[in-house]
Amino acid sequence: MTLLFLDVDGTLIPFGGPAPYPVHGTSPHPLLPRVDPALGPRLAALGCTAVWATTWLDEANTLLAPWLGLPPLPVVEWPDEEPPAGRRHWKTRPLVAWADGRPFVWLDDEITDADRVWVAARHPGPALLHRVDHRRGLTDADLAAVEAWVSGMPGSGGG
Repeated sequence: MTLLFLDVDGTLIPFGGPAPYPVHGTSPHPLLPRVDPALGPRLAALGCTAVWATTWLDEANTLLAPWLGLPPLPVVEWPDEEPPAGRRHWKTRPLVAWADGRPFVWLDDEITDADRVWVAARHPGPALLHRVDHRRGLTDADLAAVEAWVSGMPGSGGG
């Protein structure tokens, strides 16, 4: 099954856009109301195995998963190493290692062409690296792009 690597800051929680941000409920955590709880069912409907790919680590399960109505998800544990030289994101190599050849989608607001080139050269399976606009967070258009890509995967019923 296709993996879905989920970043949080700038992807599920919009940052840097016009204020005020839409508010979705109340929470003692100041950022959670920026996250639309309706994203949870939409992410689950993609039919992927969702994995937290965020510096929030297991706090994503404690705070975000219940907010989104998702079960606890696996969490990528980041290696304790220096960030790579150049333009590749520091998450890229660990995510490719975690995927271990399986198809994956990576939703993040910091993905660049350098990441796409690196993944294409080193990951034997299909991969969609989809950059989310940090000012808006995950949108209908982002989800439609992922849905289209996933539905085209062999064995998905659409490809």
